[in-house]
Amino acid sequence: MAKWTPKHEAPEPLEGPVVATVTGGTILWFVLFVVQLPFYGWFSDRGQLWWVWTCAAGGFLGLIGVWYVRGRDAALKRHAAAATAPGGPAGPDRQAGQA
Repeated sequence: MAKWTPKHEAPEPLEGPVVATVTGGTILWFVLFVVQLPFYGWFSDRGQLWWVWTCAAGGFLGLIGVWYVRGRDAALKRHAAAATAPGGPAGPDRQAGQA
């Protein structure tokens, strides 16, 4: 088991344009769905309708993902603003309770 133990700390997670990435992916799923709709009969004849409905499901699940990452991004910004505000990460609510 010794060879599987980590010998260094894990790197920090990469933060990128998460909202834009998820939004772009969601748009791509919906575009693929719309592009496949004219060929619905072709997919149906060959028993491949799951291609069409997978794109639809990806688009709708992407909408949930956009909602989630926007909320996450807003929470990260609120946390960063609270950390730089006077009083530190405790925020004004905690300081008012201590008075």
